[in-house]
Amino acid sequence: MDNRQQATDNGQGTKGNSTILHTVYLSLGTNLGDKEHNLVSAITEIERRIGPIRAQSAFLATEPWGFESPNTFLNAAIRVETELSPHALLKVTQQIERDMGRTQKSTVNSQLSTVNYHDRIIDIDILLYDDLQIHTKKLTIPHPHMYERDFVLIPLKEIMK
Repeated sequence: MDNRQQATDNGQGTKGNSTILHTVYLSLGTNLGDKEHNLVSAITEIERRIGPIRAQSAFLATEPWGFESPNTFLNAAIRVETELSPHALLKVTQQIERDMGRTQKSTVNSQLSTVNYHDRIIDIDILLYDDLQIHTKKLTIPHPHMYERDFVLIPLKEIMK
C-alpha cells in the first residue's frame, strides 16, 4: 500500500489537475546498531513513502546532545519533495521510526522545562516545510531547536537551495 497521502487544496496538496509538491527538509540521526545502514534504510523508506529525495548531506558523526551516552551519533539532512500535508508527513515519519524499531520518543516535562532524551535507532525530525510556520501540540515547524544544534545546521546548510 502506498503511504503517500494526497493533501487538500489549502496549500497542502492538489489544485485542479496539478499536483502541488512541497519542499521539506528533514534531519536524521541514529546512535544504535549499524548507524550508516540505519540512515540509508531511513532515507530509502522516506523516498518510498514520502517523495523523491532532491538533496542529501554527507553523514556527520557527532556526540550526543542533551543527554549522556557512550554511543556517538551519525546525522544527516535531506531535502524531499512531497504531496503530504505537514501532519500527514509527521505521521509517516513516525511510522518509519517505529517500523525501524524505535520504541520511545523523547519526553517533555513542561513543569521543569526539560526534555528526556535517550539512545535511538533512528530519529527523523521535520525541520522546514516550504515557508510554513506551524505551532500545534503535535507539530512545530520550523523545528524549535534546530538553530541550537550543529548536528542539524551543518548538514542542513550543505543541502539548502
